[in-house]
Amino acid sequence: MALDPEIFDTLIDTIRRFVSERLRPLEADVEAADAIPEAVIEEMKGLGLFGLSIAEEYGGLGLTMLEECRVAIELGRTTPAFRSSFGTNVGIGSQGLVMAGTPEQKADWLPRIASGEVITSFALTEPDVGSDSGAVKTRAVRDGDVYRLSGTKRFITNADKAQLFTVMARTGEDPGGRGVSAFLVPRDLPGVSIGEPEKKMGQKGARVADVVFDDTPVPVANRLGEEGQGFRIAMQVLDRGRLHISAVCVGVAERLIADCVAYASERKQFGKPIAEHQLIQAMLADSKTEAMAARALMLETAAKKDAGENTTMEAAATKYFASEMVGRVADRAVQIFGGAGYIADYGIERLYRDVRLFRIYEGTSQIQQLIIARETLKRGG
Repeated sequence: MALDPEIFDTLIDTIRRFVSERLRPLEADVEAADAIPEAVIEEMKGLGLFGLSIAEEYGGLGLTMLEECRVAIELGRTTPAFRSSFGTNVGIGSQGLVMAGTPEQKADWLPRIASGEVITSFALTEPDVGSDSGAVKTRAVRDGDVYRLSGTKRFITNADKAQLFTVMARTGEDPGGRGVSAFLVPRDLPGVSIGEPEKKMGQKGARVADVVFDDTPVPVANRLGEEGQGFRIAMQVLDRGRLHISAVCVGVAERLIADCVAYASERKQFGKPIAEHQLIQAMLADSKTEAMAARALMLETAAKKDAGENTTMEAAATKYFASEMVGRVADRAVQIFGGAGYIADYGIERLYRDVRLFRIYEGTSQIQQLIIARETLKRGG
């Protein structure tokens, strides 16, 4: 159920001010330290950002998909690492539990996830398994009232801080997704170990690391849904996550466009501001048009999801277009800023690196193309 419009508008205004006054001034510090200050994390908890998508009965804000996307746009106007710090709690780390958890599982975990007391991670990707997500090799073998879980997960966002992992593991001999099940795995179980955070191209402050399970005893009560339902749960989680990421892409694009307008209005060449040169205007026009198109597609798809419609194709198309769009906008921003866009002081080169990841995670652009084509053929046009 949607929030009262007045309350939601107040939330948006509060987040907008938080982003502009608190987060943006810290961007260079987060990049240099590859970490978000704990004080900022606590402020995010206070704003309810860790529980945006979790129902009010469990202590969250219970936002609709459309409302969540509008919040994500605002959070896209700063370094994506800030959003990533709570993004797994809002999206892929919690939504399997929201969608398929038992009442007992929800009561146990969701209030602590919504408050930010518990950080969650989504453990699907493996050293040899990425886009072919139905091919997971991590195994969970039933042994009485536990499953023995063994395997390695790779590039897991927030793994270094997570207390709870939603893990996809093979429980049956069926090939592909039919043999995959989902489990809630607390970090403190025996046999769980976390690797060192990876050094990345961008999004410093948002850490990813390996998660290794060595004969970890996971109680049967921690399975999400029935055996063999894990792949379906994962795909439903990613459908929602793709819309959230699309909204972040729109926010980053709009921030870049605003930065370009401000710079082009001040920077002079050939005796006048570069904003008055038509080829600069052409780049601004292309960026603005694409950002508007992505925003419209994202909001329309979010509304369809809230209405209960099947949005598998629409979510894939939105994520595909929005993530590719923000890459082009960032590239044009570097061009408009010229030499200033290539050095660190202005922050443009940082965002250029940051947005490159959007075309890879939660399904590469090529996987989105396959989903769009499959669904188009299935629907007959």
